[in-house]
Amino acid sequence: MTGEPHLETYGFPPGYFIIRSVGCNRLLDVTLDEFEDGTEIALWPEKDKSIVETRRSPEANNQVFFIDTSGALCSRSSGHAIDVEGDALVLRHRRPVSYPFPNAYSHPLPRFSYSQETGEITVHFTHDPSHPPPYSLSTEWANTWERKTYLLASVPLRKPRTILDDAHAFLSTAISTVNPLTLFSGAPTSPPKSGITHEAVVSTDIDLGEDEVLEEERGEEAEVDDSAEWGRKVKVLGIIDKDREERGIVEAARMRRKWQITSLRATDARTGEGAASEGYRA
Repeated sequence: MTGEPHLETYGFPPGYFIIRSVGCNRLLDVTLDEFEDGTEIALWPEKDKSIVETRRSPEANNQVFFIDTSGALCSRSSGHAIDVEGDALVLRHRRPVSYPFPNAYSHPLPRFSYSQETGEITVHFTHDPSHPPPYSLSTEWANTWERKTYLLASVPLRKPRTILDDAHAFLSTAISTVNPLTLFSGAPTSPPKSGITHEAVVSTDIDLGEDEVLEEERGEEAEVDDSAEWGRKVKVLGIIDKDREERGIVEAARMRRKWQITSLRATDARTGEGAASEGYRA
C-alpha cells in the first residue's frame, strides 16, 4: 500500500490560503478582481473575515491564492499564476515559447516560497528577471541577479503633505541651521562658507524616488504609513547582501517584509476558528 504522493508547496499550506502583510495588515489582492494578463497584485483591506469555505463570499476570491502542481503561486478567482514585472506582482497567462528564450514576453514563471521562521516570502528566478539581451558584454554584470535575494514587501504610503506641514518643516530646518535670534529679527545672516550647502541641494527640484533609495538608508521618516487610502502597493526587493542590509534597516521596514499565511477550512471545526485565524501552522 502506497501513501499519497508528496507535492511540494514551498512553505505554503496545501489548498487555499490568504496572504496578509504584517506591516500594513492588508491582504494580497488581485486588483478589481480582474482576469486580464498583467493585472497588478496589490494590498487591500480584508473583504471576508471568515476562514470557512462555506461561509465566504465568492467576491472575496481575488484575495485567495494557492500553489498549483507546477509550484506556481496562483490566484483562486482567475486561476492564473503570479509573475513579476519590473518590481511589481502581476497576473500572468501562460504564453507560448518565443525566441530568444527567455524574454520579457515568454519566460519561466518565478517560484514563491514562504518561511514560517522569518515570515518572509522569497521569489526565486531561473533567469535574469530584467530580461537583458543575450549578447550582454559583461558576464559579471549579467549574472548580478543570481547573487540577489528577492523578497516580497509592502510599500508604505504617506498622507499628502499640507501647507502647514511644509511650513513646519521649513521652520524646523531654518531653526536648526540658522541662529534663531537673527531668524525673525531681519538681521542678515552670514553666507555659507562653502559654495553649495546640503540645504541648497535638498531644496532643488531633483529628488530621488523612493525606489532609488537603499532600504537601509530610508530611515524612520520614509517608513511612515498614515495615508487614508485603502490600497497599498507591493514590490519585489532585490538585495545583494541580505545579512548586511538587515542590520541597517529600521523595524518598520523589517515588518513590511513579513507575511502571515492563513489556510481556509473546508468545513467548521469543533474547536472553532480562533486557532487557524492566527495564521498557518505546519
